[in-house]
Amino acid sequence: MKKRLLASTMLCLTAGAALAQEPVKIGFITTLVGPAGYLGQDVRDGFLLAAGSDPALGGIPVEILIEDDALKPANGRQAAERFLNDEGIRLITGVVFSNIASAVVPEVVDSGAIFVSPNAGPSEFAGADCHENYFVMSWLTDTMQGSAGMNAKRLGYKRAVVVAPNYQAGKDAIAGFTRYFDGEIVAELFTPLGHAEFSNEIAQIRSVAPDVVFQFQPGASGIAFLKQYAQAGLDIPLVVSEPSLDHAILKAVGDAAVGVQVSGAWNADLPFPVNAEFVKTFVDTYGRMPTMYAAQGYDTAQAIGAALKAVGGSLDDTAAFRAAMLRADFDSVRGNFSFGPNQHPVQDWYAIGIEKKADGTLDLVTGEKLAEGLGDPFAADCKLPPAE
Repeated sequence: MKKRLLASTMLCLTAGAALAQEPVKIGFITTLVGPAGYLGQDVRDGFLLAAGSDPALGGIPVEILIEDDALKPANGRQAAERFLNDEGIRLITGVVFSNIASAVVPEVVDSGAIFVSPNAGPSEFAGADCHENYFVMSWLTDTMQGSAGMNAKRLGYKRAVVVAPNYQAGKDAIAGFTRYFDGEIVAELFTPLGHAEFSNEIAQIRSVAPDVVFQFQPGASGIAFLKQYAQAGLDIPLVVSEPSLDHAILKAVGDAAVGVQVSGAWNADLPFPVNAEFVKTFVDTYGRMPTMYAAQGYDTAQAIGAALKAVGGSLDDTAAFRAAMLRADFDSVRGNFSFGPNQHPVQDWYAIGIEKKADGTLDLVTGEKLAEGLGDPFAADCKLPPAE
């Protein structure tokens, strides 16, 4: 009887061990060092905040492996290859910059794995070359910068100079602004990625004397541009999207941001309970205000969690995971959120102003809605099979 009881106990213990779920490995490739490092740090920290101290997404235990691409496409590609071939990872996220995405995304989706972008949204993967294993949680670059074009049109400007880095996202930025701006582009000025000295561009702006300047310079380049623009004493209005003036840039440039018109899909003051809780928890955890990069990292984790929960934590059936992702069954910090036909966001866009608070500090304050439920212009060219 004693032996039988012991055998029964051992069977129960074995069954319990079999039921214990192995963590789902998630490969996280992002930019953590250099002048643009805070972008990747915020994406990472937003993602990890959603996963919690005992990492789980949608109740499914996860193991998050993080690699720094150092803003080098070759590093990103090598990290993806290690994740796919050495770690057997089938789900990769984290990428911030479009040039890194261009190197990483084909490696991932061609292997049959899934890529979920928390930030980079180049046009090259949004239209005819879209892929069923590729999702974007942030925005299409064209549409993000298009919101600045909408804002410039709303404000009545007619002649614009546009300034952007000379890589895919910069080209998409100018195309997007132009698409939604009902006016004349009098000069296009392209700079190297990571540019820090803008005296030549500012001199050209002064000579052309437009009604408005649109600039897309994310991270430290955005800080340098705004400071130098203010120091030059130009009184030509600036219209930008949020990557060029987020909470981190605002803190760094101070009064140089006064008067700049901003636009974006997220802000810390959006009146959604999940957003208020996210901002509070992020500040309490990390001791700083989140940027839109942190918000997108958080949403990315929540979306992945909802999909993992729906498939019981298994990535064996990519079609089932895809169908679960497309339901977008989570509460976004941005409010309205769904996926379009090309698995890019359909969401609302807002005008955002700079206001000085009672204590003298500056804040990004959401104004009127520029667009509601807006997708992107490339979705019609994407022909994906229907989700099962």
